[in-house]
Amino acid sequence: MQGDLMVSKKDEEVDLQELVRVLWDKKAWILIFTLLSVLFASVFAFLSKPEYEAKGYVVPPTQKDIENFNYGRTKDSQLTPYTIKDVYGVFISYFQAESLRQDFFNNVYLPSLSEEERQGAQDGLYSGFSKRLSITLPGKDFADRYSITVRSDSPAQSVEWVHQYVARASDLAKQELLANVRREAEVGARNVEQQIAALRDVSQKEREDSIVRLQEALQVAEALGLEKPLIITGNSAIEVAGNIAGQPAYMRGAKALKAEIENMELRKSDDPFIGRLRELQGKYDFYKGIEVKVGDVSVYRMDGGIARYDTPVKPVKSMILALGLLIGLVGSSGLVLVVYLIARGRSAVSS
Repeated sequence: MQGDLMVSKKDEEVDLQELVRVLWDKKAWILIFTLLSVLFASVFAFLSKPEYEAKGYVVPPTQKDIENFNYGRTKDSQLTPYTIKDVYGVFISYFQAESLRQDFFNNVYLPSLSEEERQGAQDGLYSGFSKRLSITLPGKDFADRYSITVRSDSPAQSVEWVHQYVARASDLAKQELLANVRREAEVGARNVEQQIAALRDVSQKEREDSIVRLQEALQVAEALGLEKPLIITGNSAIEVAGNIAGQPAYMRGAKALKAEIENMELRKSDDPFIGRLRELQGKYDFYKGIEVKVGDVSVYRMDGGIARYDTPVKPVKSMILALGLLIGLVGSSGLVLVVYLIARGRSAVSS
């Protein structure tokens, strides 16, 4: 047994030495195959279209950036002021929206491709686009900071795409917020307008009622022959003229009653006699005058500039060349050993 074991070990040692000898004998072929592999890897690395990366960070706006959204938005105006969180939340909802990605894919990414590249399947093209544009959620250290990374065929285009994507999200957020401001102002103006109309309607009916009462008082005054106001003298002398508290209206006299009725009938507008009208008209003008310009507000800020990398992130040529070298060396060595083992196995069978 010990003799057999020693022979087996010796055979293994001889076999290992033999394998090394085979590899050394075929070193020329291994070298040629390895060089070819490196050559193919070099061609692939240098002919592959490079991809360049740009990255930017967005953070919430300042209070100054949103103050024009809150023009006139006080408790008295019954309009709730916008907070930084409200405004930034609308921006982030568009910034992360799939609808914006699809719009950017259709209107920016696809036109940048060649006619031949656009002939591919839409789902495949969109998958490739999704790998080129990514949005990263905030980390623990920066709770409200989002990052956007874009890859394209040139450094300048990558930076431009970051600008365009963020600007599109900003424009959509501003449009929604401005639409909300206008809608709230329109609703407020419409409510005040209804109040004004109601006051005018009530005032007109009150004037008509007053005319009826004065006409009845005139009939009584004429029946009593009371042409002028009746003057009552005494310890509590009261001149019954114009507005006499607690006294019948006919005591004003027929002449005064006729003049008052005529004035009321000829009155073109009751506005000067409506108590809250001017206040409501001012509030109506305020609502109608609310206007926020797009350029006066901002819904986000860039945290620093957009990072531009002039060195392509793909392909990594050194890695591709190293991989080509490894594949060539391992592959050619393995192929030589497999051929040798097959030939050795056949010779052993034949013997």
